Amino acid sequence: MRSILLLVAGTVLASCTAAPPPPDTAIQTPSGARAAQSLLRGKVAGQPINCLPNYNANDMSVIDGRTIAFSVGASTVYLVHLNPGCDMLGGGGPYALLSRQFGGAGTCRGDIEQVVDTLNHINVGSCTVAEIVPYRRP
Repeated sequence: MRSILLLVAGTVLASCTAAPPPPDTAIQTPSGARAAQSLLRGKVAGQPINCLPNYNANDMSVIDGRTIAFSVGASTVYLVHLNPGCDMLGGGGPYALLSRQFGGAGTCRGDIEQVVDTLNHINVGSCTVAEIVPYRRP
């Protein structure tokens, strides 16, 4: 009986220590894949970063409802992969991405993003930043 309790306790502890699954970073639509390919042509992916500083957060392009891109000059593009919930962003229409940044770090992994219907002024979805990957010319 005692060994069964130890086995159950060990199983419970092991299940609590499992790593979270990696983010789904696949482009969701064919038009999004073409847009990403155009932006990333000639660039090489770097290691994912934790935060995209505010000074890099201009020239945003929506790739699809789960991916946005920030271009910095002609040599660097940051792909920001979002967790599910902001899918309306990629569907066209009067939708905008609203970031609520606290402090001055910029857009960071784990930040909550909201999609707002700009005509009706309502929130139509929210998600978190899963991953930020820089692409640079070699």
